[in-house]
Amino acid sequence: MLEQITILAPGLVGGSVARAAKSRGAARRVVVWARRPETRLAIGEQPWCSATCETLQEAVKGADLVVIAAPVDRIVPLAREAAPHLEAGALVTDVGSVKGAICRQGPEAVGRRAHFVGSHPMAGSEKTGWENGTADLFEGRTCFVTPIAATPEDAAAKVVRFWRDLGAEVVTVDPDKHDEIVAHISHLPQVVASSLCAFLSTCDHSWRNFAGAGLRDTTRIAASDPKLWRTILEENRDEVLRALRRFEDELHALKAALANRDFVEVAARMERGREYRNRFRPPP
Repeated sequence: MLEQITILAPGLVGGSVARAAKSRGAARRVVVWARRPETRLAIGEQPWCSATCETLQEAVKGADLVVIAAPVDRIVPLAREAAPHLEAGALVTDVGSVKGAICRQGPEAVGRRAHFVGSHPMAGSEKTGWENGTADLFEGRTCFVTPIAATPEDAAAKVVRFWRDLGAEVVTVDPDKHDEIVAHISHLPQVVASSLCAFLSTCDHSWRNFAGAGLRDTTRIAASDPKLWRTILEENRDEVLRALRRFEDELHALKAALANRDFVEVAARMERGREYRNRFRPPP
């Protein structure tokens, strides 16, 4: 058990980290800092929060582990702001869904007093805000931990142990490999769902009243926060473009088969998709 974890700028994932750490006994004290006073006041009333702090500097004091739960473009600046006030030997991690630049800049940002180890729990929803967090959000979910070559082994091991204590199944990968993976299995699906809804919005608006489960299931994540996703796509632009080009090739091949009345090829592609989907591991 950690004596204290501090969560900076909690949203859905950060709020879930706080709940899970408290309910699963991963930390004795859960301290939270949020920029808005009204958010600090509301969080301070929650049973899973030991204390809230008006300043980031006060919040990280005494923390064994600092979890930065801000949007990806704010993670390194917050790490740099916290650095002079971190305890010697403290660990700093994050929950950002893009890791390359963060993991290269993070260690420099926290300096020699602390160790930065990147993380990305593959858990969340189209909802946002700490109030939508749950203590079981990470149960059985994949969490990437993304050390770099210079990361001390014991620091990476402690971050791995923390996420396992929250119920996650941890996978350790290189930050750039992580960005390639999530561009395909997370960022591309978001772009496809959002683009499909954007396209359908140009059709007769009454059609959406006839939507069945297929469209609703396929486009659930299109309800996600566009501002949040703009930042993610900016940070992982190159990998998402590569994934989009490959997906365009797949769509073009299906379109060509349909145009040429090659329904054997159409069915083969549909079958390949079904086989891939059927081999997903069961949800937690």
